[in-house]
Amino acid sequence: MRKVFISLSLLILFIAFAGCTGSATKPSYAVDSKGTLSVSCAPVTTSETVLFTNETYTKTKIVMHTQSGDVVTYLAAPRQPTAAIVYVPGAGEKLVGHEERMIRYTAAGFAFLFVDTRGNGAETPGYPLNPQLDFNRFLKGDWPQYYLTVCDLVASRQILSDRLSVPVYAMGSSNGGRYAAVAAGVDPDFAGYVGISTSDWGILDSAIKEGYTGDPIRFSTSIEPSTYFSKISPHPVWIFHAVNDPIIPFGNGKQFFQSAKEPKTFIEFSGEHGINPDVDERIIMQWAQIYGRQE
Repeated sequence: MRKVFISLSLLILFIAFAGCTGSATKPSYAVDSKGTLSVSCAPVTTSETVLFTNETYTKTKIVMHTQSGDVVTYLAAPRQPTAAIVYVPGAGEKLVGHEERMIRYTAAGFAFLFVDTRGNGAETPGYPLNPQLDFNRFLKGDWPQYYLTVCDLVASRQILSDRLSVPVYAMGSSNGGRYAAVAAGVDPDFAGYVGISTSDWGILDSAIKEGYTGDPIRFSTSIEPSTYFSKISPHPVWIFHAVNDPIIPFGNGKQFFQSAKEPKTFIEFSGEHGINPDVDERIIMQWAQIYGRQE
């Protein structure tokens, strides 16, 4: 009889502390013997509504019609962007908290796509992060929602690449930084990765300590962000973490950074947990040196 994979209570504890859109006609995923995910995602179509436009930037609601439901995104783009961001919010983060941020990035020359991820409690349907449920789907050969979210981010990157013809970065805060790291490793066309107040989940370490082998270990490995650092390289990695983070300890962020491959940069920022204006300023300053444009 198969051993039950990690108790639900343990999964809840972890959570508290805590892909292509090309021509493939049949979506599929695979997890190799090392636990590395690869995806062949169904093509997406989009419906769009322009919400605001002026001489500086345009804000658009883009709904992606995917293989398993609609995913809502919001794009703020200047007329001539130099780079673009696929932003993955943390648990419970809503668009309303990022309106001013999107304007600030566009003023600096960067397009900003906010992805309303599955199950995050806003416009995109789905269930909150649930590794046990996703593992059950994995065992049946169905798509775990975690993998579908990775496809959503890859599709988002493809949309920006096709429209803007600029480098596109995967960026996420807290839990969103974990999804973003996996997407940046799965899709080599991401230009790099930015993780803010984030780390590994710790689920793999727990599974190993509890003596699991086989499928539980493969699946656990496939959802841990650091699994994909070797795939992200040689694209750059930036990790931001606050010393006083009360949600994901600073030490976890440093350990996460240490497992990344070069080129990589670790930046301490003022504040506590999650993206904030200090992080925005530091990112814009860093990228101004790369792309030669400032506010």
